Amino acid sequence: MARIAGVNIPTNKRVHIALRYIHGIGPVNAVEICKKLSIPEAKRVNQLSDSEVIQIREIIDRDYVVEGDLRRDTAMNIKRLMDLGCYRGLRHRKGLPVRGQRTHTNARTRKGPAKPIAGKKQATK
Repeated sequence: MARIAGVNIPTNKRVHIALRYIHGIGPVNAVEICKKLSIPEAKRVNQLSDSEVIQIREIIDRDYVVEGDLRRDTAMNIKRLMDLGCYRGLRHRKGLPVRGQRTHTNARTRKGPAKPIAGKKQATK
């Protein structure tokens, strides 16, 4: 099993698919890495030589912000918005949707499970 950027990538998948398991590397970056190293698209992770794995590791370390660093940057950006007290920061602080989505209905992913309100019953016929 190959370990790149602190992530065990699956061995039976093709290289450009397996690289997507690393946080911060999506489809475009994965294909770009394979082209830089001239790794064919059909090649699987278990067919990679040790030198190819080392080259992939070096390119990712040198050219991309991934895993812990990327997560830390994202968390710091959100914390900065919250400290500023801007609208987006307030929405983050309250746990509500940040990008203008409706909250009257939906938004359950962000708000959590529905909480019953005392005294409010549905009208019956």
